[in-house]
Amino acid sequence: MNTYTSYQLIARDMAQSISRVEAQPMVGRETEYYRENIEKVKTIEEFVADDRLFRYAMKAHGLEDMAYAKAFMVKALKEGVDDQDSFANSLTDKRYKEFVETFNFARYGEETTTFYSPTTGTVNKYLRQTLEEDAGQRNEGVRLALYFERKADGLDSFYEVLADPALAQVVRTALGFPETLAQADIDKQVEMFKDRLDIEDFKDPDKLADFLKRFATMWEVENPSYSPQSSIAALFSEPASFGISTDTLLAIAQMRK
Repeated sequence: MNTYTSYQLIARDMAQSISRVEAQPMVGRETEYYRENIEKVKTIEEFVADDRLFRYAMKAHGLEDMAYAKAFMVKALKEGVDDQDSFANSLTDKRYKEFVETFNFARYGEETTTFYSPTTGTVNKYLRQTLEEDAGQRNEGVRLALYFERKADGLDSFYEVLADPALAQVVRTALGFPETLAQADIDKQVEMFKDRLDIEDFKDPDKLADFLKRFATMWEVENPSYSPQSSIAALFSEPASFGISTDTLLAIAQMRK
């Protein structure tokens, strides 16, 4: 089954695809625990102390690989996002700002975990994240397509695309640009993208579908269908495009001094 067909089978009935994920025993257990306990949390300290809750929330926001860095996350949560110079706002990777906006203890205090975003909203994100990861174990191109589809409507500039390595990889692949382009000047990359794409097209479902079909086709050319061996290898590896950004690693190093 090729990349685009696999992507379509998941995306055309997302509700059913999510339901299948939620029915997985481990996912079901972790989700039930989260739903039963998140509203009991009243402080940042309680939040990070419950490793099971905290890891669930981190995974929901695509930050599972940072769940060990609790001091880093506590700093981000305590400073909030209302101050433009806060820690979360200073990071290039916007996932941290989104996480702090969701669990905004700095603004709402004990009421933080009573709102939709930290409760049902986070559960929905966790299920979608798990769906994408499961798809990536079989074909990383499908995961990238699902991820791009999820983020596309909120993109307002190609600078935002380039700030997210996974989104940038999708665009480069769709346009047939080599991975080495990622090392070029940012402004130059933006101009090259703008010459070939209109960022507003990503907000149009039909045009987005055409773009993702082009991406999937180009992905097949660059990445012939996975062998059983490569599919097994995918179970034990995390793609760099979804990993920790350089500025985040630098911030952690500075905190340890």
